Amino acid sequence: MIEKIDHIGIAVHSIEQSLPFYTQGLKLNPSVVEIVESQAVKTVFFDVGGTHIELLEPTTPESAIARFLKLHGPGVHHIALKSDNIHGEITTLKGADCRLIYDTPQPGAQASLMTFIHPKSSGGVLFEVVERKE
Repeated sequence: MIEKIDHIGIAVHSIEQSLPFYTQGLKLNPSVVEIVESQAVKTVFFDVGGTHIELLEPTTPESAIARFLKLHGPGVHHIALKSDNIHGEITTLKGADCRLIYDTPQPGAQASLMTFIHPKSSGGVLFEVVERKE
């Protein structure tokens, strides 16, 4: 079951260059910077009242985030929905003829499992479905 918005993913060219706005301007505390090899990104999260902002920096020029930045520039990349059962969500979404980026859960940041709902199935919005190990 979808529980809440988990985070909003924002594509950036450089986490290091983006940090001052979030830490000094918004006074948010960053998590540990993490490399997510399966997605070829470097990430950092900021907790904002139980929902998070995730900055995504590409680690390779071929990554999805690098392609997004080339086409659109920095900005909102996706909205992540927290689920307590990613396998069930995938089954439900497939049953509703939703196109998924991954048909099986993939490793994500902070020891999570995730998939993406293709924007062609969701009115142009890239949604991530994420299950976290609490």
